[in-house]
Order: sequence, then structure tokens, then C-alpha cells
Amino acid sequence: MGAVGLGCMPMSWAYSASQQRGDRALRAVHAALDAGVDLLDTADMYGPFTNELLVGRALKGRRAEAFVSTKCGLLVGDQHLVANGRPGYVRRACDASLRRLQTDVIDLYQLHRADPEVPVEETWGAMAELVAAGKVRALGLCAVGARAARRPGARTYDGTIRQLERVQQVFPVSAVQAELSVWSPQALESLLPWCAARGVGFLAAMPLGNGFLTGTLTPGQGFEPEDLRARHPRFTAEMMAANQPVVAGLRRTAERHGATPAQVALAWVLRQGHQVVPVPGTKREQWAVENAGAAGLALTDRDLAEIDRLPAARDSWD
Repeated sequence: MGAVGLGCMPMSWAYSASQQRGDRALRAVHAALDAGVDLLDTADMYGPFTNELLVGRALKGRRAEAFVSTKCGLLVGDQHLVANGRPGYVRRACDASLRRLQTDVIDLYQLHRADPEVPVEETWGAMAELVAAGKVRALGLCAVGARAARRPGARTYDGTIRQLERVQQVFPVSAVQAELSVWSPQALESLLPWCAARGVGFLAAMPLGNGFLTGTLTPGQGFEPEDLRARHPRFTAEMMAANQPVVAGLRRTAERHGATPAQVALAWVLRQGHQVVPVPGTKREQWAVENAGAAGLALTDRDLAEIDRLPAARDSWD
């Protein structure tokens, strides 16, 4: 651990559809590999399916350079997502992912979401069988979203930790993926300490705050209809304006180091633990190379203290 990964989702799903072009995405993956990035994160639902196909094409002749992580357990329906944790489905999903990725083995196979109608132990047991069969090397769990716990006294990831305790009795958890960034630090409260105490890796999703922490977005700029940020409470014009002090603080730190706000945001995530790997998503080779460079940025105690003093990010309901 200790490096920056590459989230492949934006290359074919959820962000700025007009900018999603296969040739550009392939160049971005190759540029990331050339820059030393080895973890590529995707999922069968991204697209759906097209993201895994893209990663498979990108890794032709370069599979040995990459640690490939994909996910199962979520199906894309009509305007909604459906969890499916039935063991038979998990086995079929894995075989399909292997074909799309053009590989004999998946390095990390993650459960995207637990199916409320199937005991998570049954789903996890089927995933463990894939390890025994040599189709998968390790298993991971994606955390329930950060907005799941809003009742008084509930910690954000209490539900995820309960799931982790249950599946750990069936087969070891190698990694947990959850949102972690300067403006969404909730995982530091209990989830990351749970992982650190057990030697479990942590994949930090959305470490650039869906692009906001790069400093390249402006309040009121608007998003394409299919872009998930068009409906995200932090991306209204009002909230983007209210959260500019967070970006301004990252920019001040970046100027001292001759870096970018994005690199500072990623370096902050890396400082949260040796087992933490930020997985920023991008569609462009320029950003892939820039993000990889964050691994070489050493933040000082002064930097960290200033970032910790930045105002908490606001949502539209705050």
C-alpha cells in the first residue's frame, strides 16, 4: 500500500457522458500504469459491463502490471439499483467479469452491496468458493454509503462494521472500500480504525470529492443530465459556493509545495494510514499522471494541521 490507484468508473459511467471516449480512456489507463499506478478499480455495474470491457482492452499485454479490483452484487435497473447476493448469481457474475476483463484471475473481488434478502454469510461463502477455485485472489467489501446513518447516536459506518464482523467469520476480509476525503472524513471515526486493527486494506473512494477538491469546478457551472453530480446535494450552486473555503485551503497548501489542490487532497488521504490507497477516478491521461504524482508529495505537520482546521463541508440539508 502507500500508492495511488485508478478508479475507472468515470471512463464509461456516471460522469459527463459526452466526454467518455474509449480511446481517451485507454490512454488514461496506460498513462497511469506508466506512472506507477498498479491498482485498477472497476465493477460489473459500471456501464453496466462496459467499464470492465474497457479495462480488459487496456490490459492487453500489460496484465502483469496491474492489480485488478472489480465488484459484484449490484444490478442496474430502470432508474434504480438492485442488490443481488444469491450464491448462484455471484458465481455467474464472476465468470462474466473474468471474460470481460480478459483475465484468468481477479486480484480483489468486492461485494458492492449486501442483499437484504440473502444472509450476507451466504453471499460471502460463495465468494470464498471463488478463491478456492483460483478465480479470485482476495475478497473485499464496499461500505454502505455515508448518508446511511442519520439517526441520533448512530455512527456512519456502524452497519458496515456489523457486516464485516459477520463475514469475517466465514472468510478473511482483505480490503474495505469506502468514501474518504478532506470533505468526507467520516470513515476516520470507526471504519478505518477497524481496518487498521486487523491489517485490512482500505480503498478510499471519491478522495477528490467527486472532482470538487481539484479546484477545477465553479459554482453554478451545471452538469450533464446523466452526471451523478447533477443530483448531488453538495453540487448545487449554493453549496459549491459555500464550500469554496475547503478548496482555497487546499490551494494554499499546494502553492507551498508547487503542487495542485488535487495532489494535496490525495496526499492527505495517504497520510491517514499505510494501508490506505486513494482511488481517484478520471477520464484523462493528464489527470491520471497528476494524481499518481501525489504519492511523492510529503505533507508536513503544519500542512496537516491547517487542513484539519478547514471548515467542514456543508450539504444542502445543513
